[in-house]
Amino acid sequence: MSSLALETDEERWNADQDGLLQMLRPIPRISIQAFCETDAVAGAIRRAGEDRRMAKTHLKVQMGGLPAAIEHYRTAATPNLVLLETRMEPRELTAQLGSFAEVCDPSTKVVVIGNHNDVWLYRELVRAGISEYMVAPVLMADIVAVIANIFVDPGAEPLGRSIAFVGAKGGVGSSTLAHNIAWSMSSLFESEVVVADLDLPFGTANINFDQDPAQGIAEAVFAPERVDEVYLDRLLAQCAERLSLLAAPSTLDRVYDLDGEAFSQIIDTAQRTAPMVVLDVPHLWTGWARTTLMRADDIVITATPELANLRNTKNLVDMLKMLRPNDGPPKLIINQANVPKRPEIKPEDFSEPLGITPLAVIPFEPQLFGTAANNGRMLGETDRNHTIAKTIDELAHVLSGRREVTPKKRSGLAALLGRLKK
Repeated sequence: MSSLALETDEERWNADQDGLLQMLRPIPRISIQAFCETDAVAGAIRRAGEDRRMAKTHLKVQMGGLPAAIEHYRTAATPNLVLLETRMEPRELTAQLGSFAEVCDPSTKVVVIGNHNDVWLYRELVRAGISEYMVAPVLMADIVAVIANIFVDPGAEPLGRSIAFVGAKGGVGSSTLAHNIAWSMSSLFESEVVVADLDLPFGTANINFDQDPAQGIAEAVFAPERVDEVYLDRLLAQCAERLSLLAAPSTLDRVYDLDGEAFSQIIDTAQRTAPMVVLDVPHLWTGWARTTLMRADDIVITATPELANLRNTKNLVDMLKMLRPNDGPPKLIINQANVPKRPEIKPEDFSEPLGITPLAVIPFEPQLFGTAANNGRMLGETDRNHTIAKTIDELAHVLSGRREVTPKKRSGLAALLGRLKK
C-alpha cells in the first residue's frame, strides 16, 4: 500500500509541475546568471534552463553563492537576472546584499534562494528591491515560474527599452552608428539586442551585418494581424550570439506608403521579447517616422558639423520637445568630424544653439569605416583597439544605462534602495 501511495504521490507531483509549466508563456531573450551553494539548487536551475520555455534565454550557473557573485561583478557587467542561493542567516544576508548592490546594475533583477522561511526577511528583501525570495528546496518548475512572473507578466511594463537612431541628413552615418552600438551592447553586456531596420527600400543593416535573410520586417508590416512574439521570432536573423536583426527588404518591387502606426505593433512586440531594441530610422518625416520617434524611450540624432545639419538638428530637437514634453531632449552624436579641407562648425558652436552637449564627436576615418562596411563587420571586429571602437563601447554604456563597475563604500539594505529594481 505504501508503495502504491508513493507512486500516486509522485504522479500527482509530476502532474502539478506539468500543470504549472503548461500555464507559462516562453521567457523572452534575457541573460541569466546563477550563483549557487548546493548541487541540488544548481541542478534545479540547470534543468529549468533546459525547459522549452527557456529556449531563448542565456543561462550560466556557477558555484560560490553570494560571495562569488560579489567578486565576479566587480569586473563584469550584471545580466538581466541574477539568481543567488545563500545559506546565510537573515541579518548577515541583508548586510552582504548591501555589498552586492554596489556592483549590481540598477536594471538587473535579483532572485534570492535561501533556507529561512522568515516573514521579516521576505519583507526586508522586497522593500529593498529584490524581485523575489524563494525558500529551498526549489523545483525546476518553480524557478521557471518565478522568472516568467518577473519577465512575462502581461500587466508589467515592456521588458525592453527602445532607442531610435535618426540622421539629421542623409549619409551622416546614423545607421552605421546604430548597428555598431547595438553590436557593442550585445557583446559587452551579454544581453539580447534586436535591431529593427525601418528603411524598407534602402536599408543597410543586412549588408553591415553580412546577412541575407529570406524574411524580415516587411512581412510583419504587411501582415500586422499575424504579429506576436512567435511570429516575430521567425522573422529575426541571428547576427551574433545575442544580436538579432529584423532586416529591411531593400528592394523597390513595391511602394512603401505606410500609415502612422505601421511599426507600432512590431516595436511593442519586440520590446516584450528583448531587453534592448535599436530602431534604425531613415532620414524622412512621415506619419510613421514621427510616431516612432515620439514613442521611443530614447532618441539619438547623428549629424555632421555643417550648417544644413545644424538647421535640421535644431528642427528635430524643437519638434521632439513638443511631441515629448515630459522627456529629456534627444541625444546628439557629431560624426565625420575633421574632414580634410572641409569648412566645419566647431562642436561647441554646433551644440550651443541646440542646448545639447554631444555624447561624442567621432572623427572622419574612411579607412576604418570602409574596411568594416566592405567586409560586413562591425568596427569592434575590424579593429578592437581603435579609438573609435572604444568610443562606440562608451556610447553603448551610456545609451543602455549601464556603468563601469566602480564599488562605493556603502553597505546594508540602504545600499540596495534605488540600485536593485523590484
